[in-house]
Amino acid sequence: MSSNLGLFLLFLAFNLKPLEELLKEIRSCIICKGQLPNFPRPVVQASAESKIVIIGQAPGQKVQNSGIPWDDQSGNELRRWLGVSKEQFYNDKLFALVPMGFCYPGKGNSGDLPPRSECAPSWHQPLLAEMKEIRLIMLIGQYAQNYYLSDIKNTTLTERVRNFRNYLPSFLPTVHPSPRNKIWQKRNPWFEYEVVPFLRAITTDILVH
Repeated sequence: MSSNLGLFLLFLAFNLKPLEELLKEIRSCIICKGQLPNFPRPVVQASAESKIVIIGQAPGQKVQNSGIPWDDQSGNELRRWLGVSKEQFYNDKLFALVPMGFCYPGKGNSGDLPPRSECAPSWHQPLLAEMKEIRLIMLIGQYAQNYYLSDIKNTTLTERVRNFRNYLPSFLPTVHPSPRNKIWQKRNPWFEYEVVPFLRAITTDILVH
């Protein structure tokens, strides 16, 4: 290694932004080592300039393997709802992708296990605190909604999604875009005609202003 390169790397090491340091810590996290089917590989995307934060559940095995958040059928459906391209979606200055659990939790009796409970209390607050341009936080699924929304004990996920305007402008609760929820969508056709157009409109408004 040349002395100039060494000095340059040293300069970078001492001039990392707080968020960059935090993301490095998150991606190195092994709190759940031994409790997961794979070696920990936390999956997250964020920037200090992120405008929309998407808080989901936890990566599936495919995403765990690729290390790319929402790199699956659920991600395709989510991007359709939002009306954005992959290029836009993976631009961390536009979207922060922050799951409730950063690693794949493993299989349960009926789908994946719940997100590990250690992740959100350890990392969400410091992570969100470093993002100064947030305009909207999407809460996808019951785990994110139960964690972030108050006074929802007597409400169902369906009620929260249908009455999403009650939680604006800070939060927007929605169902998970998993193919497993196609049955839910068929039972609740209003989602496609009411919520999806709103999602596209608010996303476009935020990203262009």
